[in-house]
This record gives sequence, C-alpha cells and structure tokens, in this order.
Amino acid sequence: MTSNAPPDAVPAREASPLPPAPASLAAAPLSSGAAGGPHRPSRAVRFGRHLGALAQLAAVGVLGIVALSILVGLLSAGVGLLPALGIGLLFLVAFVYALYATAWVEYERVEGLYDYGLRSLRAVPRQRPGFAGWLRSLGRQSIDGPMWRGIASVAIATILGLTVLPLVGALASSVALLFAPLMGAQSVVLPIVRAQVPGEWAVLGGVVGLILSLALLVGIALLHAVLTRAILVPSREAQFAEQARTAGTQRESAVRAGEVERTRIERDLHDGVQPRLVSVAMTLGLAQQKIDDDPDAAKELIDEAHTSTKAAITELRQLARGIHASVLDDRGLDAALSALAARSHVPVQLDVRVDSRCSRTAEAAVYFAIAETLTNAAKHSRASETRVVVRSRDDGGVHSLWARVEDNGVGGARVLPGGGLDGILNRIVAAGGTTRLDSPLGGPTSLEVSVPCAS
Repeated sequence: MTSNAPPDAVPAREASPLPPAPASLAAAPLSSGAAGGPHRPSRAVRFGRHLGALAQLAAVGVLGIVALSILVGLLSAGVGLLPALGIGLLFLVAFVYALYATAWVEYERVEGLYDYGLRSLRAVPRQRPGFAGWLRSLGRQSIDGPMWRGIASVAIATILGLTVLPLVGALASSVALLFAPLMGAQSVVLPIVRAQVPGEWAVLGGVVGLILSLALLVGIALLHAVLTRAILVPSREAQFAEQARTAGTQRESAVRAGEVERTRIERDLHDGVQPRLVSVAMTLGLAQQKIDDDPDAAKELIDEAHTSTKAAITELRQLARGIHASVLDDRGLDAALSALAARSHVPVQLDVRVDSRCSRTAEAAVYFAIAETLTNAAKHSRASETRVVVRSRDDGGVHSLWARVEDNGVGGARVLPGGGLDGILNRIVAAGGTTRLDSPLGGPTSLEVSVPCAS
C-alpha cells in the first residue's frame, strides 16, 4: 500500500497535512453540571457531589503531595543530570509521562464527580513516524495546555485537601466538646482557634466550632466546584471557536475531496472508458463498410465490438462502484469490505469486528479509504500481502470506527496533490476523523484512520 508515488519515492513523514481533530480535550456538549447547561441537578445530587468532593479532597490532600513531590523530583533530577552524558533526559521523559498520567487521573476524577461532560484527556498524537516523530510529539505534549490545566487542578485540589483534613478534625473536636460537661472537664481547648477556656464554655465552643467547621467545609466544596469548572471546562466562546475551526477544516477537506474525486473520475473516463467506446464506434464503422462485400469479416468486427462493449460496461460498473458502493448501504461495512477484498489483486487478510452500524458518512469514509489504499497497494507497493483490521472503538466517550491497512511492500508512500492518499486524507478529515501514515523506504507501509460514528 503506497500512494501514487513510484517505489523509490521519498517516504512521507507527515501523517496528514491538515490539523488533527481537537487534541487532549474536545469541546463536548456540556451536561447538566456544566456552566450554562440547560438542566440543573437536584439538591440531593448536588449534596452528594459536595460530600464526594470533600471525601476526594481529603484523599487528594495526601496523595497529591506524593504525586507533586514525584513530579518535582523527576524534574530536578532531569535538569541536574543533564550534563552527565544526558542521563537527565530519561528523567525528563519520565517527567512528561508522569505529568500526563497525573492530569489524566484528574480529568477522570472531576468528570466522575461533577459530570461536566469532559472527554478523557488524550495524548498529543504523533504526526510523524520514527524516533524523530516521537521526540516531536513528546515536546508538544510537554506544552499541552489541557494537560497543564489538569496539573493546576491537581495542585489546587491538594491545597484544598490539606485544608479539609484539619477541618474534619475540628468538626470531630467540636462534637466532642458538646459532651465535655458530662466528662466533668475543668478546661477545654476550642477547635480551630486552639484557645483554652473553662469547662463551662465547652458547649458554646462546641456549637460555634461545629457551625464554623461545617461552613468552612461547605465553602471549600463550593470553591472546588467553581475552580475545577473554571480550569477544566472550556468556555462557551472557546467551544464555539473550536467548533467553527473544525467545521471550516472539514468543509475545506470536503471540497478538496470532491475535487480529487472529480479529477479521478475524469481521468478514468478519459483514459479508460472513452477510448474503448471510440474503438467500438470505429470497429462498428468498419463492419458497416464490409457487411455487403465481406460478411465474415464484418461478423468478426461485430464480435470484437461486442467484446469491447462488455469490457466498457465492466469498467463503468467498477467506476460506479468507486463512487457509490450499494452493498455498503444494503449489508453494512463488513460485507462491503469482504466483497472489496475478494476483488483485490493482492491477497487480503480481513479482520472486521464492528458491533453496530455507524452513520453512512463514517462508513463510506472508512470504506473508500480502505478501497483506495488497496488499489494503491496493487499498483505501486509490490506487496504480496495486505492486512485490513477494522474495529469499533470508544475513544474518550466518542464511538468511532478505526481501521488499519498494512502491506509488506517497498514503502516510500507520500501524499501528492490530487493523488490517492490526498483523496483519502481529505475524505477522512471531512468526516471529522484523523489519519496516520507510516511508510519508510523498504516498508512496511501502514495507514490508520479513525472516524467518529456520528459524523
């Protein structure tokens, strides 16, 4: 599987010339708990969330210190050991991965607690294969905004958690003070202010401490909800701007994909069907001239024209199948790909596991991407075998179709304007999906596509 490039072409290093789908945190419709959401949760739900927030903050107050200490230690070791033969780079790489893991846990914690409609934090996708591509993606990950917002949320939750722990202790002490007169205590220590007063003041101090502790705990729970929403939930303006950017990219890709497809159809008609039909017309003209003088020769010419006509019909049928696959609508992606694999000139190992039907746009985008890839493999890759894997995936709460096509050919695929891979990339992006191409010289070549089912 390669593109329209010759086998000795320079390998492509860009998986897609177009910007990827929103990284890390996509702007998803806000649920009932998000700012400006149309529905407001009930009081019981809000009360449960605040209690859950306090319990989580108490845990984060302890675990957050450990996590932040590990992060600081990795960063310090990485910077300090850089002069030592670059050993510090290993610690810095671990630091970036630890940052991402910590932020990912924070996103999951906040979403599970408040149901803001946040998608799972996603790593910055690698846009280039090989070690250089990994380094580039690691650098982009280290400055990823959503990841650092998650770290900021962890830091704030840790500070609030360290405040929750003594307040819980003060609450317990206040309750104990209410029963201090029964114990005959001569003097007691008031919680929070830590002042010693006579035992006669124990009940009053306990009531005041109880009210103050509860008020502070409720305030911390409310503050945590406000701060996490402000840090992690995109603003309406940011969501609209992201949606407009994505829609613009998809529109441009759809227009480009249409132009590539139109050019392909014109080329196939001009180079294939049209010359064959012209030949049929000329053959019939010759037969007409010979039908009186040499009926046998005329009959042979008519047979030749008949054969050429059937070949032209076959080419037209294949061309129409490249525009619209009726079996895809009638029987689904699995059956359509099975028919495609049966017609392939290169043996295909097909592995399709799709649990449900997706939108027509999504299935068509994946189908034609695989079809064009197999065509390119037969034309350019010198491959003896191809493998097609298709799966249904749940990517950060979004149900999507994922496909991977790999061949054992010579590699060296690259995206050429108007070429097969150009059409694939634009069609996939127009459907809201992403692509990744890996085709070093010498092979193998692999192309991965992922399209949301609701596209």
